[in-house]
Amino acid sequence: MISFDEIRTGLERGELFLEYLPTVALATGRCVGAEALTRWRRPGGLVPPEEFIPLVERTPLSGPLTYWVLETAAREVGALLRGRPDLYLSVNVPPELLGRGGVASTIRHAGIDDLVGQLVLEITERGLPDQLGVDALHLAAEAGCRIALDDAGHGGAQLIVLSRIGAVHQVKIDRSYVGRLTHEKSCLDWMLSLAALARASGVDVVAEGVETAEQVELLRAAGIGLAQGYYFSPALPVDELTRFVERR
Repeated sequence: MISFDEIRTGLERGELFLEYLPTVALATGRCVGAEALTRWRRPGGLVPPEEFIPLVERTPLSGPLTYWVLETAAREVGALLRGRPDLYLSVNVPPELLGRGGVASTIRHAGIDDLVGQLVLEITERGLPDQLGVDALHLAAEAGCRIALDDAGHGGAQLIVLSRIGAVHQVKIDRSYVGRLTHEKSCLDWMLSLAALARASGVDVVAEGVETAEQVELLRAAGIGLAQGYYFSPALPVDELTRFVERR
């Protein structure tokens, strides 16, 4: 069982690193962005993200880890983003950091103020910010950042979130629903409704965890524009991401 202290020590020792999961436009196959994902390699091997990321959420370590991700990503992919202004970088931001000035300060400290229009701040339905955080999201959007609602689930919860936050630019469909596309008509019907809502609201929809050609075709038929998953590429080190972008 991983402990909080072990994660903190791993961060201090430089055991954490980033990989980047490409986002692809379903209509063209072009790579339009990437999501920064935290990985952990201990002396005994890799630690699965699901074993340590949930432990970080809503703890004092969530701030330092988020700032480390922003600063590391700025150093690794800053040049790529500047050379390709059509690309964006997504970073997960815990709700407790929003409205406290830390994210904006880290962006300035990392020297990527000029890339703010290519940043996407991801929040989740299960981790909604308080009113101070909602206000901060609006300010971030006014400054040029895009806001993504991650892990959207089947039903109407995401509609409530969208109406509350207002400044959302992307909705990301949780991989568990994408995986059920082939045998649950209700999932496809829901995605059709979500895609229609997105078009009416000017919001992009990203399908997570796409693994098969059949899922790609169903998503296209539903009007979903963007996707991530092993069908296109696993998460990549920065040098491989650069080659993937060039090929796409």
